[in-house]
Amino acid sequence: MNGMWSVPGYSQIRELGSGASGRVVLAVHDGTGTAVAVKYLNDRMLENPAFVREFRAEAQLLGALGSPYVVGLYEYVEAPGGAAIVMELVDGIPLNALLKQCGQTGPEAALVLLKGSLLGLADAHRAGVVHRDYKPANVLVAADGTSKLVDFGIATPMGTTPGAAGTPAYMAPEQWQGRPASPAADVYAATATFFECLTGRKPYDGQSFAELAVQHVEAPVPETEAPEPVRPLIRRGLAKAPEQRPEDAEAFVAELEGVARAAYGPEWEERGQRKLAALAALLPLLFPSAGAPAQGTTALATTVLPQPPVTWSPGRRGLVAAGATLVLGVLAVFGYQAVGAEPAGAKALNAFATSSASGPAPASPSAEPSIPPSPSPSPSPSPSPSATPSPSASAAPSHSGPPSPTPTPTKSPTPTPSPSVLVSAVSVTLKASPTVGDALVSLNAKGGSVTVVLEWFRGDAPNALTVADGTDSLTAPAGPQSTVSQRHAIARGGACYLTVRVSTKPAASPQYAYATSQIPRCVVVPR
Repeated sequence: MNGMWSVPGYSQIRELGSGASGRVVLAVHDGTGTAVAVKYLNDRMLENPAFVREFRAEAQLLGALGSPYVVGLYEYVEAPGGAAIVMELVDGIPLNALLKQCGQTGPEAALVLLKGSLLGLADAHRAGVVHRDYKPANVLVAADGTSKLVDFGIATPMGTTPGAAGTPAYMAPEQWQGRPASPAADVYAATATFFECLTGRKPYDGQSFAELAVQHVEAPVPETEAPEPVRPLIRRGLAKAPEQRPEDAEAFVAELEGVARAAYGPEWEERGQRKLAALAALLPLLFPSAGAPAQGTTALATTVLPQPPVTWSPGRRGLVAAGATLVLGVLAVFGYQAVGAEPAGAKALNAFATSSASGPAPASPSAEPSIPPSPSPSPSPSPSPSATPSPSASAAPSHSGPPSPTPTPTKSPTPTPSPSVLVSAVSVTLKASPTVGDALVSLNAKGGSVTVVLEWFRGDAPNALTVADGTDSLTAPAGPQSTVSQRHAIARGGACYLTVRVSTKPAASPQYAYATSQIPRCVVVPR
């Protein structure tokens, strides 16, 4: 690998940012003149199939979201020379650069930023995904005061336990403790960023990973440092226990709007957006468009990501081997119990930890150290996705100009063959008695038999993946209407809903199917 590979059909203009996992460049689509941001996986990561697989999964996630509050996917390209995600160019600056310049945004602007970010997170949560690395560097503020969320590189499905990963200053207590990923962790990180916008500093100022872990897990919520009208949001969003926070980003938006309207009147959002636009205007040279000749429409490149047979796995976006080893060593010190002393090697760990290349971000602002997970071994390599001409997977707006009615195709590398077994149309129904749940899974399996994995959860609300209740694995025969059934004994624990999450190997799209049922004779007590 010589590091010089570039996506065919695009002309590079300049680098916008770089990190441990790769770099982001400003480029122009040769066929339409569309300005784009291209995220390249670095050469070291390309040598590990696990990193490539999860880089591909990040692209698939972006393509599936299609949210106006999340940077959009144009195409994904993978070849022997490299791998790249071609994204919508948001002509904006990262929030961390804006905060470095102005210190604070004021409450109305901070509320606008929080609302926009929560709406992006809400779209991810509805898709069953937890971002896990929300922070100012991953929020881009456009010239008009709007914002978009970027970098889903360490995102993971809800309910999985991928280990501790994220950016320490914004990690929820349960992230430090390696507990299952939940939307409440994203709510925590968004609130920590909201606090920083209000006060000009992070909620906790520990100088080492161990010190930060203790503060996030045990220290009181510093709500009194925020303006009094918004303290309820700080108190709720930074609650130590995930069940004491809003259950997801959508629920937090409702609380935010009620607080904002009561405190600042019906015009708070318009004033806040104007304030953000004014603050962004103070940093004109940090916009991707500054000094760049790229002009054109926002026509989308026409390669879309097909449904590759890959499964989510927690590892990727690692540090170099020495850095990853140090991260694991420090995290092992506290596990489920926070410690009060800085472990040996924590300062060295800080030196190794780096942020990823998070979308079209300038290289000048300093980046927060991150704890990325290490790659998980895969039982077999996943084939590369093919690049097929069809409409783009995302139609999220760009700040580059008006849309063009007819996108121009781009040439992509020769695709690798598709797998011999294809899975689609996965669905599940569930019936629960007081002691057992009966699930019936149906699917289309072409080319061979399929492994069906059923993960059981108990909770106090429908589709709540609160308490893991076991896993079953079955084999479904090939066929257009293949079915398998499974009976599951419900563990005692008081929860009133049983949920089953179904996935397959090879993976279908969407990756998961869900069903939930209220357990008879169980009384849900209102909170």
